[in-house]
Amino acid sequence: MPVEMIPLTSRDGGDILARRGEEAITVAAFLAEASALGARLPPQGPVINLCADRYLALLGFAAALIAGHTTLLSADRSARRVQELVASHAATCIIGDGADAGWSLPCITPDRAHGAASPVPAIAGDHLAVIAFTSGSTGLPVAHGKPWASLVRHAEAAALRFGLRRADGSPATILATVPAQHMYGFETTIMLPLHSAAAVFCGPNFYPTDITEALTLMPGRRILVTTPLQLRGQLEAAAPLPALEAVISATAPLAPELAAQAEQAWGTRVLEIYGATEAGSLASRRTLEGDAWQPYDGITVAIEDGAAIVDVPGLPHRVSLADSLDSLPEGRFRLLGRRSDIVKLAGKRASLAGLNRILCEIEGVRDGVFLAPDDIEADPGARLSAFVVAPGHSSEQITAALRRRVESAFLPRPMLMVSALPRDALGKLSRQALTALREGTA
Repeated sequence: MPVEMIPLTSRDGGDILARRGEEAITVAAFLAEASALGARLPPQGPVINLCADRYLALLGFAAALIAGHTTLLSADRSARRVQELVASHAATCIIGDGADAGWSLPCITPDRAHGAASPVPAIAGDHLAVIAFTSGSTGLPVAHGKPWASLVRHAEAAALRFGLRRADGSPATILATVPAQHMYGFETTIMLPLHSAAAVFCGPNFYPTDITEALTLMPGRRILVTTPLQLRGQLEAAAPLPALEAVISATAPLAPELAAQAEQAWGTRVLEIYGATEAGSLASRRTLEGDAWQPYDGITVAIEDGAAIVDVPGLPHRVSLADSLDSLPEGRFRLLGRRSDIVKLAGKRASLAGLNRILCEIEGVRDGVFLAPDDIEADPGARLSAFVVAPGHSSEQITAALRRRVESAFLPRPMLMVSALPRDALGKLSRQALTALREGTA
C-alpha cells in the first residue's frame, strides 16, 4: 500500500501564518526560512525543540520535518532534562533561542535567514513527527510518538470544531499562554496555523498586561488559548480585553463559576478542550452548557471493561486513557476523573480532583491541593495532606470550612499553609515538587 504524503501546510503562499508584534509573516516567507534552517540541521536526528519564541518553535519544527527528523518536545530546558533525552532517545542537537544552560548538545539558533522560494514539502503520513511527554505529575514523564498524519487529522478536526477554516469567516489569530512544547500548546499554536486558516501571535504574554497589549495588536477574530489557572489570574488582574471570539481552556476541568465570570467580563464564549498526551485533543464543550464532552469528528470514544478506549485517525493503534469516562447518548461522554485519582479511606471513596475543587471553592482560598501518601492502600492509618494558599486565613479556619463539605475521613492531616504552590508553566503540580514542598515546610 503506497505511503500517504501530506503537505507541510495546506495554506496559500500569501496567507498570514504568524504575527510577531506588528510584523505579519506569510506562508511563503515561512517556507523559505524553514527550508534554510532545515539545511543547517545535522543529517541525523532526533532534535530537541527548546525555542521559547513561538514562531521560532514553529520554524524549528518545520525545519526538522523537512530534514526528515523527529522533534522531541520538552518544556523543560534544564541540562538534566536534555541529558535524559540524549540517553533515552539519542537526541543529536537542540533547536533553541536562549542562552546555553550547560547543555551537552550543540544548539542551532533559528536566525530567520531567507532561503530561495520553496515549494510546499510533502511529508510521509507515517513519519514520526514528534515525541511528546506526559507532565510527570504522578511519576516520570512518559513518551508518546505522533505520526504526521495523526497531527494533521487532529488539526483539521479542531479547525472544523472551532470555526477556523477559510470557509468559516474572516481570518482568526490565536494568542496562547501555554508553551509550544506542551501537547496542548503544540496542537493549537503549531499545528493549527499549518492546517487551518488561523494565524498565531508570537510575542511576550507572561503578564495580564502583556496579554491585553498582544490582543490589541491582533486584527480580525481573536482566540485566547489558556489554562484555568491563567484564566483566573487574568480575571483577578481586571485588565480590560478587546473583543474576543472565544476563550479556549485545557489542562484541567474548568469550574463553571470561573467560566461564567470570564464570559460576563469579556463578552465571549468559554470553550474547553479535553485531551491526553497519549492521544492528543479529543473533544470539546462550552463549559456553561453542561458537563458533556463532544468528540471531534472522526474520533470515537468507547468504554470497554471499565476502560476508555479511543480510536484516533492517523494513529496505528487504539489508545487506552488514564481517565474514567461515562458514556452518554450520541457519542458524547462525561469525565469522571483519573482512574488513579480515587482514594479509599475508612470504607469511603473520594476523588482527589473533587476534593481539590471543594478546597479551592472555600472563600479566601487562592489555591490548594490534596496529596495522598504512597502507602495509602497498605496503611490503615494513612491520611491525606493538603497544601493551601489562603493569605490571612489559618489552617483551623480552612479545616472548619472543609468539615462542612467533606467526610471527616478525608480531612487533611496535616494541612500546610504555604505562600504558593510549585506549579509549572501550565499550572500542573508534580508529586516530586509537592513532596519537596512538604519536606521543606515541615
